[in-house]
Amino acid sequence: MANLVRIAIDRGGTFTDVHCSQAGKPDIVLKLLSVDPSNYRDAPTEGIRRALEISFGQIISKSSKLKLDRVESIRMGTTVATNALLERKGARCALLTTKGFKDVLRIGAQARPHIFDLSVKKLSLLYETVIEIDERVTIPTSSEDPESPLSTDLEIITNPLIVRGITGDIVHIIRRPDPSRIRAQLQSLHDSGFRSIAIALLHSYTFPHHENLVADIARQMGFAVSVSSELQPMVKIVSRANSAIADAYLSPVTRHYIETFAGGFEGGIAALGDKLLFMRSDGGLCSVKTFSGLRAVLSGPAGGVIGYAKTCYDPEEGTPLVSIDMGGTSTDVSRYSGHLEHVFETTTAQVTILSPSLDVSSIAAGGGSRLFWENGMFVVGPESAGAHPGPACYRKGGPLAVTDANLLLGRLLPEKFPKIFGPNENESLDADTTHAKFAELTEIIGATKGVKMSPEEVASGFLRVANEAMCRPIRTLTEARGFESASHNLVVFGGAGGQHGTAIASALGISRILIPRFSSILSAYGMALADVVVEAQEPSSSVLDTRLGADNTTSFFDLRMRSERLIQRAVDALVEQGFSKPDITTEVSYNCRFQGTSTTIMVRELECRYEELISSFIKQHEQLFGFTLQNRVIHVDDVRVRGVARSGAPEQTSPFKELEELTTGEAEVLERCQKKRVYFDMTGWIDTVVVPLEDIFPGEQVPAPAIIFDQTQTILVEPGYIATATSKHIILDCIGSPPPKPLLDLKHIDPVQLSVFGHRFMGIAEQMGTILQQTAISTNIKERLDYSCALFSPDGYLVANAPHMPVHLGAMSAAVRFQVELLGNQIQEGDVLVSNHPDAGGSHLPDITVMTPAFHNGGIVFWTASRAHHADIGGVRAGSMPPFSKTIEQEGAQILSYKLVKQGHFDEEGITDLMYHQPAKYSGCSGTRTLSDNISDLKAQVSANHRGAILISALVNEFTLEVVQFYMLAIQKTAENAVRDLLRLVDKKFAGQPLQAVDYLDEGEELQLKVTVDPAEGQAVFDFTGTSPQSYCNLNAPTAIVYSAIIYVLRSLIPTEIPLNHGCLAPIKVVLPPRTLLSPGPGAATVGGNVETSQRITDLVLKAFEVCGASQGTCNNLTFGYGGNSTSGSARKGFGYYETIAGGSGGGPHWDGQSGTHVHMSNTRMGDAEHVERRYPVIVHEFSIRTGSGGAGLHSGGDGCVREIEFTRDLDVSILSERRVIPPYGMRGGEPGKCGRNWWLQKLDDGTYNKIYLGGKNEAPMKAGDRIRIETPGGGGYGVPGSLEDEEEMYGVYPRSEPPIRASGSLFQRREIAEGN
Repeated sequence: MANLVRIAIDRGGTFTDVHCSQAGKPDIVLKLLSVDPSNYRDAPTEGIRRALEISFGQIISKSSKLKLDRVESIRMGTTVATNALLERKGARCALLTTKGFKDVLRIGAQARPHIFDLSVKKLSLLYETVIEIDERVTIPTSSEDPESPLSTDLEIITNPLIVRGITGDIVHIIRRPDPSRIRAQLQSLHDSGFRSIAIALLHSYTFPHHENLVADIARQMGFAVSVSSELQPMVKIVSRANSAIADAYLSPVTRHYIETFAGGFEGGIAALGDKLLFMRSDGGLCSVKTFSGLRAVLSGPAGGVIGYAKTCYDPEEGTPLVSIDMGGTSTDVSRYSGHLEHVFETTTAQVTILSPSLDVSSIAAGGGSRLFWENGMFVVGPESAGAHPGPACYRKGGPLAVTDANLLLGRLLPEKFPKIFGPNENESLDADTTHAKFAELTEIIGATKGVKMSPEEVASGFLRVANEAMCRPIRTLTEARGFESASHNLVVFGGAGGQHGTAIASALGISRILIPRFSSILSAYGMALADVVVEAQEPSSSVLDTRLGADNTTSFFDLRMRSERLIQRAVDALVEQGFSKPDITTEVSYNCRFQGTSTTIMVRELECRYEELISSFIKQHEQLFGFTLQNRVIHVDDVRVRGVARSGAPEQTSPFKELEELTTGEAEVLERCQKKRVYFDMTGWIDTVVVPLEDIFPGEQVPAPAIIFDQTQTILVEPGYIATATSKHIILDCIGSPPPKPLLDLKHIDPVQLSVFGHRFMGIAEQMGTILQQTAISTNIKERLDYSCALFSPDGYLVANAPHMPVHLGAMSAAVRFQVELLGNQIQEGDVLVSNHPDAGGSHLPDITVMTPAFHNGGIVFWTASRAHHADIGGVRAGSMPPFSKTIEQEGAQILSYKLVKQGHFDEEGITDLMYHQPAKYSGCSGTRTLSDNISDLKAQVSANHRGAILISALVNEFTLEVVQFYMLAIQKTAENAVRDLLRLVDKKFAGQPLQAVDYLDEGEELQLKVTVDPAEGQAVFDFTGTSPQSYCNLNAPTAIVYSAIIYVLRSLIPTEIPLNHGCLAPIKVVLPPRTLLSPGPGAATVGGNVETSQRITDLVLKAFEVCGASQGTCNNLTFGYGGNSTSGSARKGFGYYETIAGGSGGGPHWDGQSGTHVHMSNTRMGDAEHVERRYPVIVHEFSIRTGSGGAGLHSGGDGCVREIEFTRDLDVSILSERRVIPPYGMRGGEPGKCGRNWWLQKLDDGTYNKIYLGGKNEAPMKAGDRIRIETPGGGGYGVPGSLEDEEEMYGVYPRSEPPIRASGSLFQRREIAEGN
């Protein structure tokens, strides 16, 4: 047995890495192309053949099948499933889901991926067809309704349609499925050639019986079946359905690959048996029997995390790690602090998968990331040169990329690269082409900026921008979660990582870098070190009372029973694989959340002490979010057990202990090493020693500057660092003072520094958004993501706005400027201001803006601000979105200007008066119905602003105030110049003629616009003269919203990345006569102006520019609830619920409109139907695409949606919507989209319904059993229907093509929040 080899393989997209170990012999490392059909059929099999040849000194024919008698184990991670997902090359499959939800994955969360992409590009769906199963269950209890019966109250009911689910929830069976009907439906699929299906029915996480029935029938008929409740029994139908269809789509592909792979061995799959283990996304190994496509998507990155966690972390030394795994097209970022961090939702190629995965986030930055000079800035990525054609130096006509920059600066060793480049793949790297292309680009930069730069300075500048792009997600991963980046060690691996490690560490303030000797194959090495893991999980509905002395005995007993059952299941599964019980350990975790929130925290159980579960959750919640909720019930949504069987991997020694014991000294080999010229920022070209890694022994040191290399990696040791070798690592330590910052001339703009500051400013706004979403309590912020965060200049002009809610883009600046002008010198350090009034730059009252001045040396140097939609702020209707409000008093709390925080003290008493008591003083009105949530969310906004102010202060201390503000103005000027160029293009397209448009609201109000462009100055006048006067309704739009619509359209018409700031509006003059619909006077109702009129203004501007057909032009605002207080002092606890509903987007010159998506001014997400039904007294009967509602055209408009909701108790219901009379227009001969319609389905005593048309705006006291049905508008078409040729495209398309991100963890979720909310 001692002579057996252990082989670990990571089959990546470009290269396959192989690690082979054998007792008493040096490890074998191999790297070969993943696809090389002229030399071998399968890369992993070829890697095993080569490893066996080297291990045993025998020639093995490529054509012969391999023997396994001398192989102990083969561990493999593969991108087969990932590539199938990215390329949409999976198996043909069908989705079976609950009737009414056939479009559950097509609509998804209803948000568009990029808010400035007018075409709303989405990747294709995985399934080919959908079958609706006529079945339905729901949860009759409602956690947010204070008058809802508890589950215990329903125990005495003997109705066979009322049962208890496996979570403990009460389940109401509305309709059981008909087996004969199911067989007929499945037979139809079978006859059509389908063999792989996914089943995802509503609430199957707690009541899987209907799914099991369908699955049993399907399996009897020969289908391969993926069942959502078996794969991951967690609440969320969209994610669970995505997971099931992904499994059905990918598992046939992985099964085929395994069969093909096994065909290369004597005895095939049977001979491989338990020797073959696959790496899963959660970082554990599993047998062939339990491996599935769903669990394979993140297997490669997971191997890397295991690799550095096992080799670079010392629990006694305790320094946490952040890592960058830099490849050709992307870089993986993760963090490790002693235990593996898992996420349960990951997104790959726009498919959100509900499955445990290590928290690894991929960003579009790698060696192949392309280099651009755009709008006076250096831009790196997100486009990639890929493997073909690859960077310019690959000799295939490719563009300049990061690899070229490293080559130009001497940081690569072309002579050490294999000759695999060029059209025949037999040439070396082409440095001459790289030099020529950089020389050409340098001339262009010098001509456009007037700044003289050398090609080396240009290449170095691009690397600085690329490094800053990689620092941004690391800061989010650490600082936004309360950890300082500088307190970590940086682990660098991947083929391109070693060239960037010291620069990234310097930017983050990290003083130590660890580079494993196996860094270029660390994913494969991690698989060699991984353990076999079995996961067992079960949903729960246990509730824990946090009040002092509360009795949680029953809940703890339930959790104990569940965990013990899951432990036994996990242990049995591992024993079945041949492991003995002493080698098995188990970890129990509980997925917990506070009542009323959706954010869960996985709390690990320590020594079966259930009593500490509450305190542990509260402690983690406070650490992660910065606050806790006193006396709030805790819900345990899931119990999870992770069974781990040690697989015999060798124990790893601590690199830090080894370093302490080593005697260090300069490496002897240095005297014999060659030197080459390498370019560094502060020194220029200097002689740099080139050191073979194999010639450096433990304890030997290599001072900077140096390049350390082996056959698979290149490590750059920049000035200020020293490299020390240990047995398994190269450790780079920062010595002396940090390198000085480049001297900046405040008379001339450094385009490199301009790009870096662009990243830093936007990174601060993004971190603010992350903090706000994490620390807020309400569904509106946490789930619907209805908020924005931004930075402003001292006088209140926008500097950086993370791309959050479009309607907030230009509006927040008006709010900050109002406070600056109103309060002036009355603002003191430690003050935080709050406002929501339209007269003070507000959009509508539910959007509350919190503003924090950032001081430096006694003066305000910046502002940070956040605007968030609060679910209820009082007024005449629950949800604070009344359809018939006539004055602003009816819409809730009004705050013109108030110091929410006074010199560091949060004024809870004062804000309570403004939000709860003051609104109730008006006739028929109530104060806020969700005061505690309002207070919590306001504190979250304060926290987000505070974080932004801290980061601004750090930036000022790093660069000086003068430099920061100089580049603040320069960034604004960059955006201004981009808009001026756009306006000149517009003038040329329209031959110097003014642009004009008219559109209407449903009540007949007219909106007029005339745009006159001055091409010489690159500026324009937007004249709204002729717009209808202020209206006695709530569709009046504050002027700030007009600016938001204009900045949104202008940004959407620029196809390149530009900073989003006040510069976009600098060339624009807006003419708005007073007292119009778009410039209302004091006291005007405006709640609908923000959500409805804003969409019409956007349609109006797009119509004037002749860009595309109109989109649905409404947010379809639905609110329901009850309760509140009044002038009489009476109060009734209740709730308010608010949602906006997607529709169709307009067709354009080269695109069909998207169906079932939010458009333009809004991009909020829809709450998952299962969450909504658990929390509120409703049943969602249908959420589907309204087929045929998009306008016809050369490119048709997208279809709207149908949403039908039943109320299970009496509620006040309101709908506020537009485009019910005036349809969305078509463009250039395209036909208009269909108008929307709203219906009240009033249930009668005989069970039938009286169908009542509600119009666009209405309210009704609906009874239990009544329904509301909302049919949203479609988008307008573009071009004459049936015409053969596309019209010439007038504008560029945003965004440019970007490589699909392989997979993602928490950072991608935050990026989605930033770009898609």
